[in-house]
Amino acid sequence: MHYQLYYWPMIQGRGEYVRLALEDAGADYTDVARGKGGTGAMMKMMDAHKGTPPFAPPFLKAGQLVIGQTANILLYLGARHGLAPKAEAGKLWVHQLQLTIADFVLEIHDTHHPLGPSLYYEDQKAPAKKRTEEFWKSRVPKYLGYFEDLVQANGGGFVTGRRLTYADLSLFQIVEGLRYAFPKRMAAFEKKVPRLIALRDRIAERPNIKAYLASARRIPFNEEGIFRCYKALDI
Repeated sequence: MHYQLYYWPMIQGRGEYVRLALEDAGADYTDVARGKGGTGAMMKMMDAHKGTPPFAPPFLKAGQLVIGQTANILLYLGARHGLAPKAEAGKLWVHQLQLTIADFVLEIHDTHHPLGPSLYYEDQKAPAKKRTEEFWKSRVPKYLGYFEDLVQANGGGFVTGRRLTYADLSLFQIVEGLRYAFPKRMAAFEKKVPRLIALRDRIAERPNIKAYLASARRIPFNEEGIFRCYKALDI
């Protein structure tokens, strides 16, 4: 199967969780919008009025299927590339974890855009600072503490036990992103989630992921994506 991934070409964003799964699996895929005419092709697919047009990227074309929403794409890929349990209960559990990660990703985005994405960060600096304080006071401990506890309880080095799933790859991205966006705050917090940090380190050493991180396919973090580094928010 040759996959076609459609996502914005200049940011990691929500598409990165899909890229990490495809890369770890060694899957054959094209990051369509990064090629000539790719963004136009992506927009055309979203503007279609027949079939099952996606609402927004990321979406994945797999044969005749067009699959939208990050967690939904990962549910599909996980079953086909050994990145999820085979039993239905296990598949649903990992999907549930991914949906929880999706909730956290939204909260991360809202630290710098608490009043909405239609306004620039410069138009909402004061609310962003207030939102960020609450985020680090209560939301980060709640979310990362939850996943830390799961790694400990399941005793296998990954969030569901001995075998890696796509949820682990997504948690790697969460740690990397928080390190970029909030280097000071994250450095201070990491001692509270040592198992999660160890999970991140194990994933970084996986051969396919290590090669991907060193390649041009890995788009650098920047101030257009979900994880943005604003010094005023990292104090």
